[in-house]
Amino acid sequence: MTTQEAKKIRIADYLQSLGYSLVKQQGKSLWYKSPFREETEASFKVNTELNQWYDFGTGKGGNLIALAQELYRSDNVPYLLERIERQTPHIRPVDYSFRERQTDKPSFQRLEVKELTHPVLLRYLQERGINTALAKAECKELHFIRNGKFYFAIGFPNMAGGYEVRNPFFKGCIAPKDITHIRQQEEPRNVCYLFEGFMDYLSFLTIRVKNNPQYPRLTTQDYIILNSVTNLAKVESLLATYARIGSSLDNDTAGRNACETLKAKFGERVLDKSLYYREYKDLNDYLCGKPLFQSAEPIKQERQVQSARRMMQPPKKRGLKM
Repeated sequence: MTTQEAKKIRIADYLQSLGYSLVKQQGKSLWYKSPFREETEASFKVNTELNQWYDFGTGKGGNLIALAQELYRSDNVPYLLERIERQTPHIRPVDYSFRERQTDKPSFQRLEVKELTHPVLLRYLQERGINTALAKAECKELHFIRNGKFYFAIGFPNMAGGYEVRNPFFKGCIAPKDITHIRQQEEPRNVCYLFEGFMDYLSFLTIRVKNNPQYPRLTTQDYIILNSVTNLAKVESLLATYARIGSSLDNDTAGRNACETLKAKFGERVLDKSLYYREYKDLNDYLCGKPLFQSAEPIKQERQVQSARRMMQPPKKRGLKM
């Protein structure tokens, strides 16, 4: 088998031959639980038009050969081709050369940026436990055309002028992809809280306001939202200016690895806040009462808010304050 022949094998067919099942399909995107780790939600996407994959946990992607490199932990191309050929004796190859020429058109067209007011989007935020007044101050409402159809969604701006995009049925970004750094006014802060996604950031603000409406302490620290753990290297120089770094990353392999990377670089300046929601994938799941392993009895919302104080404000004897 040659490299060109390998590239013509459908990645979806190859994953199926390995025993990985499709979780959901969104247009040209097929979503799987990552073959690189154990996880509860699908974060591995295959574009059926381009026959390309992307793993949101590691930030890696590419063609079938690149996938084989990760699966078999080897850069030896002849060995990889042999493994692919052995796994796919009955899979019919497909020519993607014509399809690749059809992808010059931008994914998002006629973008309009408005204040966040649409009832559907506000209801979506409420369903995720988010304080909509806080969300209105941090997010925008986007209207755009994608693949010839009109859409609207929540947009969270980044430092490069792009947006993280969410609605009840879509999760993506409008390029350029970048981090979001929120600096407070007046004198510089010596503390920065780090989040993986903007829903976690909004969840944190919501918890703070619920815990102490009169004095939520939202502006006593700066914030950095990665918008993807693959952006971690971009924030290291920014984090170096802070005396304390509160890491509220996801409780998955990518999140834990990112936190360990920060600890290796900044030492005791890094406080791992994910320990306070260790039974949940992320802060938003904590806010919504969705543990990694669902208990027989759902967690009540009021109980969730009460325990949030303990999570976001560690015991004083440990010397940790948020």
